[in-house]
Amino acid sequence: MIAGVSALLPIPPGPFYLPRGEHTDDSGASVAEFEATLSTTGPWYADAQHMGPPSALLARALERLPESRPGGAAAGTRIARVTVEVLGMVPAGPLTVTAQVERPGRTIELLSATMRAGGRDVLRARAWRLAAGDTASAVRGTVPPLPGPQDGTVHTERPDGWLPGFLDAVEWCWLDEGALDAPGPARAWIRLRVPLVEGEEPTPLQRLMVAADCANGVAAELDVRQWLFVNTELTVHLHRAPEGEWMGVDAATVIGPDGLGTCSATLFDPAGHTGRIAQALTVRSR
Repeated sequence: MIAGVSALLPIPPGPFYLPRGEHTDDSGASVAEFEATLSTTGPWYADAQHMGPPSALLARALERLPESRPGGAAAGTRIARVTVEVLGMVPAGPLTVTAQVERPGRTIELLSATMRAGGRDVLRARAWRLAAGDTASAVRGTVPPLPGPQDGTVHTERPDGWLPGFLDAVEWCWLDEGALDAPGPARAWIRLRVPLVEGEEPTPLQRLMVAADCANGVAAELDVRQWLFVNTELTVHLHRAPEGEWMGVDAATVIGPDGLGTCSATLFDPAGHTGRIAQALTVRSR
C-alpha cells in the first residue's frame, strides 16, 4: 500500500530547488545559488517557503563541507546537532546559500551556513560535526521504534485552510488516526515525493530535516484558519545518523498564555529512534 501511494496523490509541482551554480568565495566559503520552486511554498503564505525545504538545503550545504583534519572527506564524522534560526519569511525564487567551517578541529567542528533571499539574510544555521567511533556496546536510552508506515493511514487530501505547494510534495502517513487538521499530539511518517535539489537523491539527513520542521504541523493544537503558530527556529539533536526515506515524528505542542509556544518531538527512521527536536513558536490570532 505504502510503496504505491504516490499514484493516489496530486502530481507535485517539481523539485524543491533548481541549482543555478556554485563557487568558492575569497574567504574559502562555499557559495551555491538556487531557484526555489512552488513546491517549497505554503501552508501559511502562498509566496513564502515552508521552513522544511530551506532547512534541508542548509543541511545539504553543511554536509558537503570538507573536513579540516587530514583525510578530507566527512565519512569519519557525524552531524550531531543542527540549529536553524529563522530571520524572516523566506520567499520563493532566487536564493544563495553560503557555508563554511567556523571552528575547525580534529574531532569536533562547528559549521555554519546562511541563506540569503530578497536582498537579506533569511536563515542562519550552525551545526556540530563530531568524529565517529564505535560505541555499539554502550548504546543506552533509546525509545521503542514507531509502528512502521505500513501500519498507518495515508491522507491524500489537503485540509481546508492549508495552502498548496509543500504539502503536495510530501507523503503523509498518520498513526493513531492523526491528521493535519486534527488537534493534539500526533505521530506520523513523512517522505519526500520530489528531490530536494533537481538531479540529486536527498540524503537521509536532508529528508530528516524536512520531517523535523513538520513537527509543528503534525502536532498542531490550533486551527490554522484562525491562528498562526509559526516556529522561529528548529533545533535537531541526533544520537545516530538517520537512514532510509521515511522519517517518523512523534510530536507534541504546548501553547502558553501570552503568545508563546513550544513544539518538541522524537525522531525516527525505519531502523528506530534517531534523535529529538525542539521548536519555539510565536502564536497569534489571524
